[in-house]
Amino acid sequence: MVFSNTVFLFLFLPSVIILYNVIPTLAAKNVFLTIASLIFYAYGEPFAVFLMIGSVFMNYIFGLLMHEKYKLRKLFLGISVAANLLILVVFKYSGFLVDIINGVLPFHISKPDISLPIGISFFTFQAMSYVIDVYREPKMREKNPMRLLLYISFFPQLIAGPIIKYHDVRDMINSRHTDPQLMAEGIRRFILGLSKKVMIANQMAIAADSIYAMDETTLTAPAAWLGAICYMLQIYFDFSGYSDMAIGLGKMFGFEFKENFDHPYVSGSMTEFWRRWHISLSTWFKEYLYIPLGGNRKGTGRTYINKMTVFFLTGLWHGASVNFIIWGLLNGGALLFETKTGLFKNGKQRAAGHIYTVLFTALAFVVFRAETFSQSLSFYKAMFTGFNIDHAAIADVVKLITPVFITVFIMAVIFSAPVRDRIKGILSGKIGETAVDVSGYVISIAMLMICILSLSSATYNPFIYFRF
Repeated sequence: MVFSNTVFLFLFLPSVIILYNVIPTLAAKNVFLTIASLIFYAYGEPFAVFLMIGSVFMNYIFGLLMHEKYKLRKLFLGISVAANLLILVVFKYSGFLVDIINGVLPFHISKPDISLPIGISFFTFQAMSYVIDVYREPKMREKNPMRLLLYISFFPQLIAGPIIKYHDVRDMINSRHTDPQLMAEGIRRFILGLSKKVMIANQMAIAADSIYAMDETTLTAPAAWLGAICYMLQIYFDFSGYSDMAIGLGKMFGFEFKENFDHPYVSGSMTEFWRRWHISLSTWFKEYLYIPLGGNRKGTGRTYINKMTVFFLTGLWHGASVNFIIWGLLNGGALLFETKTGLFKNGKQRAAGHIYTVLFTALAFVVFRAETFSQSLSFYKAMFTGFNIDHAAIADVVKLITPVFITVFIMAVIFSAPVRDRIKGILSGKIGETAVDVSGYVISIAMLMICILSLSSATYNPFIYFRF
């Protein structure tokens, strides 16, 4: 089940909200949210729900073994990290590893037929962070396994993040409140995210998918650049839209999640981009890998190795593909380049840095989006040399450039910048905050109606996280 699914919007979410507010005690509410979350996940992943439950209780045991009285607690920590990584390798990377082995060995190994559980990268990283945090601070260990199960399985952040650390929500699990204002804020934030997904990301996906599916031999430069830019906008509004929906859903039940995206396409460098893009993943790797490896404390050479290791694994985290690894290394290389040259640190260079960042991001996402490395090379070739005139190919692209597409494309470019907050600030000074709030609710209702109409008409609604 996904947030942009009519079953979720019209049946699951309303039922959960009503029953949650009827239940009198917090302990009972937590049990109910846990059961609802398991049903949410089991709706599309009936087998994987048992894998997730097993992962939770395995890490619960490891958390208990982090007690100060155990002399082997460091060994237990290593075993827990290895066990979690083994789960990821088996269910996410086994086929990829078999392909690599088959390319080296003279004999052939059959590829295992293992389906990828949705969200496994997210809930595995959350489970690992819990055990590591408890190792660092044993008082953080959770004695009630049901609370840990709620933390891992909570449906707003289960399948698409953001990656939540236990110490950020522990107090909220044990003590929180909901009120009409928080509920209203949550609903508006959810509608904002749903609108990003349905009204913008889905429209950009139609163009991007159509162009990436075109014959590589007839793909022209304008079409290739349009496809690259559309995918760049699609993935941002899809990712940030799901994060907005998760944050909004959390508010509805009294949870405050940290922001996961901060308008990364206004960045003046790739270093800044990675402070604004998928913040929960970046901070996870920083806290649990980069700093433990030594960070920038062990000399320049070691710092470069640590950064490239992080970005290698960041790429690999996204999927079992050489393309994802190359994408990660490209981004890591860009950060090393900026560190080495000192470019784009001066405010006077921000305009040039912004152009460089947007172009680099668009080009890097080509290899991220392409199904194979050879397709990404063909796409790059078309972007820089595809000036041939193929009337049939041109006609296919022209069909995509409809008035709706043009309108949505302009909206995507505008709202990838923080213009919404600026508009709100200007209007608040002219007509007052109350009028702005009322207008905001009216606009939210209108956007929700548009989203419902779009989803009800069974228009294109891809789920990008199937690849991750």
